[in-house]
Amino acid sequence: MSAEDGPENKPREDERWFTRSVAAIGGASFFADLGYEMPTSLLPSFLTSTLGAPAAALGLIEGVADGLGGVSRLAGGAIADDPARRRKAAVGGYTATAFLGGAIGLATAVWQVGALRVSAWVARGLRAPSRSALLTEAVSEGTYGRAFGYERAMDNLGAIGGPLLAIGLVALVGVRSAIMLSVIPGLLAALAIFIGIRAIPRAKRIERRPLRLRVRPVLHGRLGRLFLAISAFEIGNVAATLLILRATDLLQPAHGRGSAVKIALGLYAGYNLAGVVASFFGGRLGDRRGMMLVFGLGAAAFAVAYAGLAASGASIVLLAVFFSFAGVGIGFAETAEQAAVAGLAPSEVVGSAFGLLAAVQSFGNFAASVIAGALWTLVSPRAAFAYLGFWMLVSLVALVFVRTRDRA
Repeated sequence: MSAEDGPENKPREDERWFTRSVAAIGGASFFADLGYEMPTSLLPSFLTSTLGAPAAALGLIEGVADGLGGVSRLAGGAIADDPARRRKAAVGGYTATAFLGGAIGLATAVWQVGALRVSAWVARGLRAPSRSALLTEAVSEGTYGRAFGYERAMDNLGAIGGPLLAIGLVALVGVRSAIMLSVIPGLLAALAIFIGIRAIPRAKRIERRPLRLRVRPVLHGRLGRLFLAISAFEIGNVAATLLILRATDLLQPAHGRGSAVKIALGLYAGYNLAGVVASFFGGRLGDRRGMMLVFGLGAAAFAVAYAGLAASGASIVLLAVFFSFAGVGIGFAETAEQAAVAGLAPSEVVGSAFGLLAAVQSFGNFAASVIAGALWTLVSPRAAFAYLGFWMLVSLVALVFVRTRDRA
């Protein structure tokens, strides 16, 4: 807003971003994350204690689920290019994820858990690009940052609440019933996305096109150069479980294993809370100053966090600072990635753009976790975090290249 715009003046059209549809889509992300974080947090105990499966079964199931989930995001991108299909894919994906995740509580064999978990993750992947494409329909381009920042913040809130709700339900009804009850927030997510869709004006009717992921138009020009920076960032964006493990190992000698685990989980809650706050502020900053700046700040925050975790000792205060930097990094970067893709992708391939982004995030995170885990085991934890920090610096260099080419 210009300097002369006061609170008494009527806001510009592009400032009206928090609409019913945006609120509902954010609510869908909150309830969905709440729903699938419940079975996710209880899955290790359910497999090993209830069904008597070895730990290797958990790794296999999660690995296959993550891999096929990444592939399904690409397919979801092709679906999301069409405004009518993206509406059906969003409602169907949220509904299927809810039922498949809750049904894990009914499983009596490991293969059943695997089939349900993988199917739930495929459904989740298919609807992710459609949700993002719907959000671009709901607001004007000048408010993408705030809209996506709100949606990412609600997603992070669900990630905080899901495990806490699971702990409470286990104490009341047991592991199986707690997993089955996850269907309730999942269905609330489906209802919220349906409400959000109903509040979005329907796009004018366009000719149906064959289902095809359109990669070349996405990787052309400025957006293609931005994807180089995003890819480098995601190769260094390791699963938060590695941060928790690092904190636990550092704190164990002074506090004992049990207390170290509890403190590390508290640090992880702080990480998610920092992500919530950063998503809000990052979206607003990006709308005013540009998403490239916000993305760069996110990568820089992660570089600081990884450097600190590589060199840190057993200070709880310092660990809290580095976890907070990592939370700020994920909040800024995820918001900027979504909003930048929304602003740069041609409208006819916005679904393919979000599908490609989701796939890069999925496969990049997988590579980061696998390689960092191997370095941790074969060399040292410091080597693992130094490797991750290197990719954050590569991302920053790639971002400078994008901005330099833009000026040219």
